[in-house]
Amino acid sequence: MAQGLTTLLITHIYNPPVALLNERLEAMETGFVLIDTLSTREHDAYSQLLKVKEIVELNVLFGEYDILAKVEANDLNTLGQVVVDKIRAVEGVMDTKTLIGIKF
Repeated sequence: MAQGLTTLLITHIYNPPVALLNERLEAMETGFVLIDTLSTREHDAYSQLLKVKEIVELNVLFGEYDILAKVEANDLNTLGQVVVDKIRAVEGVMDTKTLIGIKF
């Protein structure tokens, strides 16, 4: 009996039911942050932003904004805190615009 339960638990750990996967996906909030930096400070800001663990993707842009950061957080409040406390606090960041991603 215990072996059957162990097998069931291991199966769920390595192959969780689809409902659990969907619940995890829905719980994560995604934001796309357009970042404007001071001229000549793009490299410094980019290097500092690489250290922010909630930033899962970072791209350099040409145009109105200099950097695009994809941010993932557990909820919208935390996402906002990352933008205000971690991204805007980076030396050389002048302005940000945050776009919130949704799932259909």
